[in-house]
Amino acid sequence: MTGEQHIEATPSTLVCIDLGTTTTRVWRVSGDGRVLARFQAPVGVRDTAREGSAAFLRRTLHGLIAQASAPIAACAPPDRVIAAGMITSSLGLREIPHIPAPAGLAELAAATQPHAFPDVTDLPVLLVPGVRSGPPPGAEEIPVGDTDLMRGEETLCVGLHRLDRAAGGAMLLNLGSHWKTIGIDAGGRVVSSVTTLAGEMIHAVHERTILASALPAERPDAWNQEWVNAGMREERAGGLARALFCVRLLQLAGRTTPQDRQAYLAGAFIAADMGLVTAAAAAQRQMRMLLAGNHALARAWRGALGDVSIEGVVLDEPTVEAAMLAGLCAIHAHTPANPPAPAPLRTAR
Repeated sequence: MTGEQHIEATPSTLVCIDLGTTTTRVWRVSGDGRVLARFQAPVGVRDTAREGSAAFLRRTLHGLIAQASAPIAACAPPDRVIAAGMITSSLGLREIPHIPAPAGLAELAAATQPHAFPDVTDLPVLLVPGVRSGPPPGAEEIPVGDTDLMRGEETLCVGLHRLDRAAGGAMLLNLGSHWKTIGIDAGGRVVSSVTTLAGEMIHAVHERTILASALPAERPDAWNQEWVNAGMREERAGGLARALFCVRLLQLAGRTTPQDRQAYLAGAFIAADMGLVTAAAAAQRQMRMLLAGNHALARAWRGALGDVSIEGVVLDEPTVEAAMLAGLCAIHAHTPANPPAPAPLRTAR
């Protein structure tokens, strides 16, 4: 974080958590908005899903919060934790119902409540709910495709608005484990979203299919856009499954590099999601899209969106991190005075 990045002041030092599918990030933030410490672990709710228990996740959180709470000279100790993301899912610490869109700072702060998890931390933990768009749960005869959910991105959207990156309304394409296209109105509220599993599918292709040997272990900062475009053309001609097999054919032909084949694969997934993304942008009458996530992937999307006259704006990692923290601290600052944290529910270990 740079000295120019400022997040909303808090009354004392605060521990902030962003817990995702594969990664957990924890920060200690001062009352004047400075990041005092930062910790990260490659652990998320995917571990809970794989192991059938949240025990490993809870131990990881315990260690990260303890590190973030360690004494720092001339700084007050933290008096609470605020957390967003998959921590409020059924695979996290406690499932918290989504609130309906449109939802922004006021709605999220009003729905944020303290909980106690003594095996994780002695501090009260404020859990930020996710946002649901579309019909309410239980609505009859509504296609499931008309609904969508998010946990964590709503907080990022609040932060982007407060940092003036979404002034006047915006579209955000967040390229994480899930690819999520989000509409943000002029007041910084989430008004719509559409999600695919593209990020997890790419990971599975890399790790669990015959294509593992055709692809590099690491993603570069940028790909050759011509190979991205080639993958997009193949997906449009024969579908995603055929385009993926063509990655294998490219390897056997021996005339491409692993990076070329990775760009081709990315292009296939971009083409598969392009219709959803452009439809979401058209519905919000937005021809500019913020792109967050892996840099090479975001740049590939920028090139593809440019071909359909949508301006893609790549957000670098420090900006995305600053926005997430700005969102967490703003929600904390606007949360009503909280009652004592309730006794924790006993969970199966």
